[in-house]
Amino acid sequence: MARLTHTVTVAPLDRGWFEEAAGTLVDLLDGSRARADGSVLLADGRAVAGLRLLKGRHLRAGARYGEAPEPVTPGADGRVPAGSGTAGTADGPSRSETAGAADGPARSGTVGAADGSSGPGASGGVPAPGPSATVGAVVLRAWRPAHSVEVESRVAEDGLALRLKVRLSEPRRPRALGLSLSGHRPAGGSLYRFSGRGAADLAAWWAAVDRLPSALPAARPPVTAQAVHRLAKARLTVTPHPADDGSWRISVVLSVRGRWLLRPVGAVALFFARRPVERGFREAVENAAAQWNTALAELTPRHGEALRTEIADALTETEPDKTVPGGPADAGGPTDPWGPADIGGPEAR
Repeated sequence: MARLTHTVTVAPLDRGWFEEAAGTLVDLLDGSRARADGSVLLADGRAVAGLRLLKGRHLRAGARYGEAPEPVTPGADGRVPAGSGTAGTADGPSRSETAGAADGPARSGTVGAADGSSGPGASGGVPAPGPSATVGAVVLRAWRPAHSVEVESRVAEDGLALRLKVRLSEPRRPRALGLSLSGHRPAGGSLYRFSGRGAADLAAWWAAVDRLPSALPAARPPVTAQAVHRLAKARLTVTPHPADDGSWRISVVLSVRGRWLLRPVGAVALFFARRPVERGFREAVENAAAQWNTALAELTPRHGEALRTEIADALTETEPDKTVPGGPADAGGPTDPWGPADIGGPEAR
């Protein structure tokens, strides 16, 4: 078994600001509504950038969301370039023909993204997403702002199907975050399957950083993650401790254990490659710490209405040369890549 440890110093995050920002974000989303074309509007009437309700009722269990499809111009022969995920004819582009779900076979009229295969559509010239095409959707499993929020993200990319589930407890004042990840390649065997789980006890995190610098570190890490593959298991822990100058010292520990026949082979490989592995681990942790410090330095410690305005602006800001969905051309809404919704159709909330 290999055990790698590294400690970095990062800027502290103010708990009051964090909880106020989380509560404001939840309130903004809770007050949003969906139009018949699937675009999601905040209470002030501005559309959330790049987000569209694909199926179901907004903020109800089973609702499915995805990015608004970008317009694609067909070529002179009336066909859309492969990999665009949209089909068209000489008279104009049709609605998106997206790849099949990561957890099931392609349905009639869709193209399977898992293997990048293609086939003609009704017009005889439908392109399929290329091998690098990405199809994704976010399914809302629960929306109870006073209790918990659960979402599930499914992505099919380069023949790999991924599913990520996230659960946040007490979203307005987050107390715990749990996640699970699973992936497989439909065309592959057990070597192409993996899974993982992670948990962050935010209440324990704040308790750990509120200790005196001279106190012992927390006995139980507030952040843990495990990953399992046929050939190996890994466990990651993150433990914070306050420093004398008010910053946080974060200890990261990664343990990797081989499974089956990989145990003796892995032990020999690690013997010769331990220094490069340790160096790569340290660099990864230090890069993450640098990104954290940069992000905190860019944050403006606003509160109240100023914070609400800043978060709303961030939600509705569009990238250059992109338009917010909702015009007449979008009235039909995109095809849902994951099949029928659990309940209903797009309705205003």
